[in-house]
Amino acid sequence: MNKRYIGALILSPLIVFIFIGGTFLKIGILILSVLGLFELFKVSRKKGIKPLSLLAYVASIAYYLTLNNKYLSSSTYYKYLFAAIVLAVLLCMCLTVINPKYNYIDIAVTLFGFIYIPVFFGNIILVNQMEYGKYLIWLIFISSWLCDTGAYYSGRFLGKHKLAPKVSPNKTVEGSIGGLILSCLACGIFGVFLRGINVNIEVIHFFLIGLICGVACQFGDLFASSIKRYIGVKDFSNLIPGHGGILDRFDSILFASVVVYYYMSFILGM
Repeated sequence: MNKRYIGALILSPLIVFIFIGGTFLKIGILILSVLGLFELFKVSRKKGIKPLSLLAYVASIAYYLTLNNKYLSSSTYYKYLFAAIVLAVLLCMCLTVINPKYNYIDIAVTLFGFIYIPVFFGNIILVNQMEYGKYLIWLIFISSWLCDTGAYYSGRFLGKHKLAPKVSPNKTVEGSIGGLILSCLACGIFGVFLRGINVNIEVIHFFLIGLICGVACQFGDLFASSIKRYIGVKDFSNLIPGHGGILDRFDSILFASVVVYYYMSFILGM
């Protein structure tokens, strides 16, 4: 059997979790976050970086246990969340004195990994908890998947001009435009469908989300490529046959989740 099909089979439980939502979705995203952190920290060690892995894993679990849209509307929640982050940074700084084998770069990569992976992934859960969340969550995946598809085929058949050759030599401007257009159209058509089932959001917002996600998804892909290029690896891992690792497969989804959540929160006030 083709490795990509095996990889797709491995990822299929996520689709089920998206449909179910709630606790099952949160557990599924937590697992993805921990695996993603493991991949990032593992490749970082190739450059001599020593992330505080255990701290990041514990922080991820604690974050997901308290992650809830109802809490986010409370100033008290932000107060304690900010205090927890500051305390964690303070403890990390103290650790560099207690154990000199760690330095500020190790701390920086640990904190970056926590924000980049668990916090970004957490936006999927927050979108799911919104009004119409069981529908809106699909915008994250539709924009990412269709942007990747549009970019691949546009680049394959029309690509002539390199997009970011120093980061990802195979990406082209034509592919980028194709991905942007397909993401915009797909999200817009999805919005027309949702209006038909009485989701009270103007269709123009779905086109705009698709457009912004089309840009964000490509930056997410290129950013992950920049990490791999710096470290000197092709994939973050071989966890998913034919797809690489979690971060290889979800790099654009991480960025799309940020766009969808904050668009819904700040532009639409949901």
